[in-house]
Amino acid sequence: MSAIPELGVGIGWRPEIDLTVERLPGVDFVEVVAENLHAHDLPESLRLLRERGTPVLPHAVSLSLGGADPLDMAKVEHLGAIAGLVDAPLVSDHVAFVRAGGLEAGHLMPVPRTRDALDVLCANVKQAQAVLPVPLALENVAALLEWPGAELGEGEFLAELVERTGCWLLIDVANLHANALNLGTDAKAFLDAIPLERLAYVHVAGGADEHGIYHDTHAHAVPAPVLDLLGELCARVQPPGVLLERDDAYPTDAELAGELASIRTVVEAAR
Repeated sequence: MSAIPELGVGIGWRPEIDLTVERLPGVDFVEVVAENLHAHDLPESLRLLRERGTPVLPHAVSLSLGGADPLDMAKVEHLGAIAGLVDAPLVSDHVAFVRAGGLEAGHLMPVPRTRDALDVLCANVKQAQAVLPVPLALENVAALLEWPGAELGEGEFLAELVERTGCWLLIDVANLHANALNLGTDAKAFLDAIPLERLAYVHVAGGADEHGIYHDTHAHAVPAPVLDLLGELCARVQPPGVLLERDDAYPTDAELAGELASIRTVVEAAR
């Protein structure tokens, strides 16, 4: 199995903040949404980052690996093409489904934690891995519901997924925080259950409470409880990388730099 390189602290590259990302101090790597890129037309900003030697990690949102419908192999091949274009060390998507019966959900839907659903997920992951030129990491999602009839806890579910497919994990501590608030899940028990030796990197993001529901918005500052969860994870394992996600309501360059600095402080304190 290929090793995951040391990545450091990074940020999600978005066209709206391309110049910001180029000039921000302390950006060791970036992540791009694969579906937003053309396989033969890399934006100038990403070309510049690659010339500097900044790793670029493609992150997919539409493979629907947890769905019962057949995989759309064109989407898998596109993810692989983007990986080749940016010379990525790995790619990622989610433990989720986004379509069923020909209908698009427009959202990352959680997978039922049953053994039947795990069988489907593992089969789809193996099919994707057979096409992708680099290792695949899978991310836990934020959910507003849990399907009934769960046979495994989320951490156990991911542990079996890793054991059966050899995939890596992309752990989103902001999603863990959201699920703890909205579903009452135990984030620390999750961290205890997953195979941390298969950790590829970590997502950190902000959110907001609205009418008693916490929304993982990626449009607000990272709250202290999310940084605390990052610290809990770093106390267990040194993550190869930690990445700040911001997708809307972009703040000033100074504020983004401050959030990156806060993340680095947590990571280095655990060391």
